[in-house]
Amino acid sequence: MSDPEDLPGLAHFCEHMLFLGTTKYPEENDYNKFLSEHGGSSNAFTSGEHTNYFFDVSPEHLLGALDRFSQFFCCPLFTESATGREVMAVNSENDKNLQNDAWRLRQLDKATCKPTHAYSKFGTGNRDTLEIVPKSRNQDTRCELLKFHKQFYSANLMSLCILGKENLDELSEMTLNFFGDVENKNVAVPEWKEHPCGPEEVKICLKAVPIKDLRNLSVTWPIPDLHEFYKSSPGHYLGHLIGHEGPGSLLSELKNRGWVNTLVGGQHHGAKGFAFFSVDVDLTEEGIEHTDDIVTLIFQYLNLLRKEGPKEWVFKECQDLSAMGFRFKDKEKPINYTSGCSANLHDYPMEEVLSGHYLFDAYNSELIQSVLDKLTPDTVRLCIVAKKYEGKTDLKEKWYGTDYSISRLPEEVLQKWRNAGLHENLHIPDKNEFIPTNFDLVTRDEDSNAPLILRNTKITRLWFKQDTKFLLPKAYVTVEFKSPYAYMDPLSANLTYMFGELLKDALNEYAYAAELAGLSYDLNSTIYGLILKLQGYSDKQHVLLRKLIDKITKFEINEQRFSILLEAYVRLLKNFRAEQPHQHAIYYTNLLVAEHLWTKEELLEAAEDTTFEKLLAFVPRLFSHVFLELLVYGNVSKERANQLTDIIEKSLTERYQTRPLMASQLRRFREVQLPDGSSYVYRQMNEVHKSSSLEVYYQCDIQETHSNMVLELFCQIVGEPCFDILRTQEQLGYIVFSGVRRSNGVQGLRIIVQSDKTLEFVESRIEAFLLKMQKHIQEMTPEVFDKHVLALASKRLEKPKKLSAQHARYWSEITTQHYNFDRDEIEVRHLKTITKDDVLKFYEELIAYNAPKRHKLSVHITSASSGHLDKLDNSPLVESVDTDNGCGLPGPRAQAVEVFDVASFKHGLALFPLPKPFISVTPTKVFSKL
Repeated sequence: MSDPEDLPGLAHFCEHMLFLGTTKYPEENDYNKFLSEHGGSSNAFTSGEHTNYFFDVSPEHLLGALDRFSQFFCCPLFTESATGREVMAVNSENDKNLQNDAWRLRQLDKATCKPTHAYSKFGTGNRDTLEIVPKSRNQDTRCELLKFHKQFYSANLMSLCILGKENLDELSEMTLNFFGDVENKNVAVPEWKEHPCGPEEVKICLKAVPIKDLRNLSVTWPIPDLHEFYKSSPGHYLGHLIGHEGPGSLLSELKNRGWVNTLVGGQHHGAKGFAFFSVDVDLTEEGIEHTDDIVTLIFQYLNLLRKEGPKEWVFKECQDLSAMGFRFKDKEKPINYTSGCSANLHDYPMEEVLSGHYLFDAYNSELIQSVLDKLTPDTVRLCIVAKKYEGKTDLKEKWYGTDYSISRLPEEVLQKWRNAGLHENLHIPDKNEFIPTNFDLVTRDEDSNAPLILRNTKITRLWFKQDTKFLLPKAYVTVEFKSPYAYMDPLSANLTYMFGELLKDALNEYAYAAELAGLSYDLNSTIYGLILKLQGYSDKQHVLLRKLIDKITKFEINEQRFSILLEAYVRLLKNFRAEQPHQHAIYYTNLLVAEHLWTKEELLEAAEDTTFEKLLAFVPRLFSHVFLELLVYGNVSKERANQLTDIIEKSLTERYQTRPLMASQLRRFREVQLPDGSSYVYRQMNEVHKSSSLEVYYQCDIQETHSNMVLELFCQIVGEPCFDILRTQEQLGYIVFSGVRRSNGVQGLRIIVQSDKTLEFVESRIEAFLLKMQKHIQEMTPEVFDKHVLALASKRLEKPKKLSAQHARYWSEITTQHYNFDRDEIEVRHLKTITKDDVLKFYEELIAYNAPKRHKLSVHITSASSGHLDKLDNSPLVESVDTDNGCGLPGPRAQAVEVFDVASFKHGLALFPLPKPFISVTPTKVFSKL
């Protein structure tokens, strides 16, 4: 919001440029190279008011990282060369967002506020705003960057959070040594006391056309900045009630009428000096015809809150829940923790930086009432988003091209809302019975280093691990219902999905109270069946599980909700066409190498046969033959774990007479094996986005300790150069990624680029880059090689910071049937024995241009947008690389084989075997290799 009026996006551009060299460290990639070689990473983001820079690094290298980081704020170079190139990265980043509805609607909201207010600015920037237009008026963007940095990068506007293993005195000394030269220019803290929504910007209705097939209604009011009242948190109080999802809630009534599926309500920050309060709903097909009636119900709920008046017990409940969340808060990754704390330093006194967001204790009914009084028809803004307005709008937003219309709300409608009165079905929520009261830790069992099997029968395998590390009154329970019928054909896949969605929908009112009290669940369909996850406070977890299983076994379908959720599912499938090109590349890569995966088109076709009656008949069949795999982890005893399992087993066998699966039905899908020396290309169009994208996958081998670590070490070594060369130097696109791809027990190297250049050219640059890496590794000194080994070891040995992360690691080993619960320690021990020759051998056999065992698959997603350089055609792709770069290629490889039909392609190829499990699991015993 502090961008110069004539240079939209300058603050964001400045953020990009600070990574590209300083006086002390002039090499453009010095900062990221140092972090990469020492187990670290970095990123930054620019919001309306702040730019937030953050990094992490191995603890012993904090000093070197801080030295480089601090130079950002003292002496950045802003070289002419980097400025000219990096503006293309900003442009590419903006291109990525042009067809994203969230970005488009956010900018539309800004564009329809006061045009002279800083809130209305376009913050991302693009090549026009940062290069072409400035040049046309003889304005030097580099000079403007220097001026902007000099003006706003002032010590009094900046905050810093450092987390390290050193004591506070040592960290303080580091801070003074490295950041003491950051000048305090006594710049006034920017504040916008005038709200961007004045009398002309309220009592209006926007109608906007989305890219995806969305139907949303947003109801917004301008309110003052409430941050100074964080001890009373009036916005939190009102958001809690308006956004409640239990019986008698606004959402409950709207769902009962078949008008909406979801509702989110609450305050949101605008900038220092102003804020907004909004209610957003996702509309059904019928709901889009009742937007005025929905707004009427919203005002009726607000009238209910006025009639009831502020309730101290509601405030106290919110206060207690938030304080409980703070008391038992999970640890965070250091990079996220420091980024959050540095932001909080702008908002809270030093002594409340950690607690300010959570602890509020000053109940103020007058303050609550004053905010509620601002939520009236006379200050409301509506925005309705739907495809039905296509061709019926008369305006186009400047930066994203969103088609919209704007009109004043008729006085008769406003008067109807002023006189909305009350509705008999609406009431404030009851007291939350799910709030835990017992935070005691259960008696510790004999400690084990890994999950143990407590039960192993033909129908159930129960894994158990009691937490001895985090010592929080929380537990995680994951249940996989493996059924051969769940993914048998596209129709079965749809019916399984619909079962999960309808179950969650039916349980929403009941489970919402539990979620508020820190106990939540999720239920998702997979290619093997269903996965149920419970997480949170362990005190009343069994109560929620019993209710969930009761609902599963006494499943009753509301036909109206079935129709509404099926229509939403069909839209979800169709909307995949508007996802980012790189997401399409990932999807088609998965489709090409997976043994069994239904396509979006196949699921859509089967949706026509997905009926209410078929689902009723399908559910008993789904659970007729099942294998249950459970992991219970956290503050829980063996006895409770067995009790939870009993609840599930007994309910299924009593209701569905569930029988065990045959051994042959307990199979896992495998991955297609590309032949040695092969190269394939598959092409698809993206009809929505301006950019194209490709994923190049070099399939390597089955997962096992040596292969795992050589591949990971290779990716560690080439990761930073890949980004530096393809992204920073060659500016192929904003999205450049390299790393390990693993699925179905097979792994390989993947490189993903999203670009506006031809994909044949981008692929040639990837090949040229990989060719350079051979020399890069050959010439690498032992010291640098050892740095990479230690950096990877440091990343792998970093302990999970949360119960959820540790649980996810355990569950990953179980669900993949690898069972290597000590994987990090075992693989890092092996990593330290790997030599540079091992990495070169891996490269020469599997990755190199003429590698004998190279298995290459390229997926090209080409933009169909008008005027794009690269058009999809059937011309053969010959693997050749521009040899002017000095790479010394031996010449073109054989022509890549083009894949036209996915099924035919896979039918002609073998499958990899599955990796051998680290331990053998039988129905009675577990045998370890160790």
